[in-house]
Amino acid sequence: MTDSQDSKPRRRFLQTLAIVPASTLAAGAALKTTQAETLTNAPPAGAAYTPTYFDRAEWAFIQTAVDHLIPADDLGPGALVAGVPEFIDRQMQTPYGHGKLWYMQGPFHPGVDPTYGWQISLVPREVYRHGIADCNAYCSKQYGKNFVDLDKATQEQVLKDMEAGKPQFANVASRTFFGQLLGNTKEGFLCDPQYGGNKHMVGWKMIGFTGARGDFVGWPEKGNVKYPYGPVSISGEKA
Repeated sequence: MTDSQDSKPRRRFLQTLAIVPASTLAAGAALKTTQAETLTNAPPAGAAYTPTYFDRAEWAFIQTAVDHLIPADDLGPGALVAGVPEFIDRQMQTPYGHGKLWYMQGPFHPGVDPTYGWQISLVPREVYRHGIADCNAYCSKQYGKNFVDLDKATQEQVLKDMEAGKPQFANVASRTFFGQLLGNTKEGFLCDPQYGGNKHMVGWKMIGFTGARGDFVGWPEKGNVKYPYGPVSISGEKA
């Protein structure tokens, strides 16, 4: 996190993905396709959306928090325009949200290196439910208001403190909750639009990723020539 007056560096991590080979990102998109399911109980991506997992207060928290993590600026639209809250809500109803994609039987060792994998007994949807409640309890105790009712500068400070693990939450570590939120926000900004985020492929356009185009025959030999076509979703939608 950076100060609210300095939103550009916060988005630079997204622009750096532009140097990753398209084949690498395409492979990641293919893997995501095998892991996430298109929901049958949610409206199609891009339609007027009503959350299916988060309640009204939780939904307001998600919208407020992701707007801080990827704000709109001169580089392009932010998380809200990209549909990141919808992406996160839809993911909570998938096997990923229910923690069915990895081993969940313990023993759990939260203090080990993250490369050891998921090390808490809560699944992602539970991390959000407990994390939002814990954050609101912390904000109420410290500032007399829930997170969404705080002024923007204080909201920013709360998120920075969570990133550093300073608040002591009752049910899930504040740093763990922040990491979950930040990771899903990045994913929602750069996912294929069929999963609810990256609406109109704003994330892909920002980093210059061409999406699910079938081939690039004839372009490698052109040398240092900018590819002239916009991104394409797995569904065939074009930007």
